[in-house]
Amino acid sequence: MAAIRTTGTIVVTGASRGIGATIALELAQRGFTVGCLTRKGTGLEVAVPAELAARFINTRCDVTDEVSVKRAFSEIASKCGVIYGIVNNAGIHLDAPSDKLTLDVYHQVMSTNATAVFTACREVYPHLVKAGGGVIVNIGSFFDKIGVKRNVAYCASKAAVGAITRCLAVEWASKGIRVLDVAPGYIETDLNRDAFKGPLREFLAKRIPGGKHGTPQDVARLVAAIFCEDIPFLNGETIYIDGGQGIAH
Repeated sequence: MAAIRTTGTIVVTGASRGIGATIALELAQRGFTVGCLTRKGTGLEVAVPAELAARFINTRCDVTDEVSVKRAFSEIASKCGVIYGIVNNAGIHLDAPSDKLTLDVYHQVMSTNATAVFTACREVYPHLVKAGGGVIVNIGSFFDKIGVKRNVAYCASKAAVGAITRCLAVEWASKGIRVLDVAPGYIETDLNRDAFKGPLREFLAKRIPGGKHGTPQDVARLVAAIFCEDIPFLNGETIYIDGGQGIAH
């Protein structure tokens, strides 16, 4: 039986709330040290069990600023020695009718959801090489493969995440670095709970084969399993976790 990995330092961007915070907690519960990158630098904005507090390295970072990203990785590495992996979770969702979508908003979405993913991957690369290899998990979306009204920027940005994942996976495999894209469907969090009330909940009950949307824990457990199982032959793939909605007709 293959050994389960439960040690090492994994960086999580956008770790303050929502899916990012849940991923950070799940990784810490499994034994990892977690570098939590947030704009405020104050770490998770959710309750953290006292026994896990020492496993978090809270670091201020603006993922759209490459200097800030480089500095954040250096700070974490100086405290933990080596970095084994990263979860590129930080992102924004701004929508508008495409004929009225300004380039400022379009660039903001692309910069945060796609360009920042590449920047973080590039800046963590030397740390992973130093560690002898590692794992990068980019958080995409099942919107990368469907057409969604008012969401041209968001869909394009998440499609870019898949492309970035594939290219880096091929280029960096010889260094022992694997890159994967975890693409959630509709996930209810504290940030969007109000949107899941009423018509949206009814719509998803009909569109998702299992009749129910996902939770942050669903995503966090999948991400943690990727790091814990450390399957060398799993590389470059987009793994959809959407309850089958993206393939249902």
